[in-house]
Amino acid sequence: MILKSFKATSFRNISSCEIEFSEGVNALLGENAQGKTNAIEGIYIFARGRSFRRGDERDLIKFGEEGFRTEIEYRDKTGDNLLEYSVYGKERRRRKNGYKLKGASELVGSFRAVLFVPDDLNLVKGGPDERREFLNVSISQYYPSYIGLYRSFKSALENRNAILKYAMKGHFYDENELASWSEVLSEYASHIYIMRRDFIKKLSKYAREELLLISAGCEELSLSYKSSFDEEENDAGRERIKGLYLELYKNNITREMSAGVTLFGPHRDDILIKLNDKEARSFASQGQQRSIVLAIKLAEGEVGYELSGEYPVYLLDDVLSELDCERQKFFLSKRENRQIIISGCDMRIADFKPDKIIEVKRGFFS
Repeated sequence: MILKSFKATSFRNISSCEIEFSEGVNALLGENAQGKTNAIEGIYIFARGRSFRRGDERDLIKFGEEGFRTEIEYRDKTGDNLLEYSVYGKERRRRKNGYKLKGASELVGSFRAVLFVPDDLNLVKGGPDERREFLNVSISQYYPSYIGLYRSFKSALENRNAILKYAMKGHFYDENELASWSEVLSEYASHIYIMRRDFIKKLSKYAREELLLISAGCEELSLSYKSSFDEEENDAGRERIKGLYLELYKNNITREMSAGVTLFGPHRDDILIKLNDKEARSFASQGQQRSIVLAIKLAEGEVGYELSGEYPVYLLDDVLSELDCERQKFFLSKRENRQIIISGCDMRIADFKPDKIIEVKRGFFS
């Protein structure tokens, strides 16, 4: 997959831009707060369906303007494609090759990208929420139906939690209604579990290979799905998983009523990251953590290639400065058949020559 161009109007601090990219390594160079991250953000919206930054969608609009418009042109196995996204007032417009898309979920899955930002270096040390979000975003790019499944799961979870909270306060509750929501929740949870489990299996294989290369064979990495079950159900089918969830809800009803929330399910799960058979979160040094995240990000691209037959676009926002020279060189050695877009203040530290340099200053790109 190749990103050919990105256009934006009234987006963040960008009044108007039209950036064309080469098929190799593209460097967005400029001082801080000039618009480099804004360009990366605008591109990644087409992969994720929304911004990777926190805040309201209205924050994307340039100050003093009524709305914004963004557009990317890219090439994949199907040929050249055009995606558009604009917000003006209450109107959200998303189009693919001129055809209207109903929502963000229909946008996801067309253009695929691996994003690597400084906050990702907390993937090992951070909380389960960060790793679950990483999983959700990665999986949805290759299985867009995952978005609807997860939304349905969250909706069922809210309904079940409402009953548990009501019961916690000593109010009468309908046992049949609670059982019904447990059934619905288990149905969605079983689909999500299997999709996550199978994705992590693929990710673990490639991440292990990458870290062995980074560490010259000295460090072995493993990733596994840390779920509500005592052990990972490696080969279990969906009906088996659904039954296990139902059993958990049935056997822990008193405990969940005391808590007033659902204590088991995909909303509580995690990725267990081990380095040399020890939990990386507790035992990995800062340097090892950075190597692990680098290996995971490279593995994410390899899984994408396995699932789609083409590499996603790699977007690196000011992350090379967070890596030492050896890790920089290792990442940039993975250039064959991959398009990379890097932002930074200075690329000399990376000891490489980009295929294209784009200067960024006050929201202008040249």
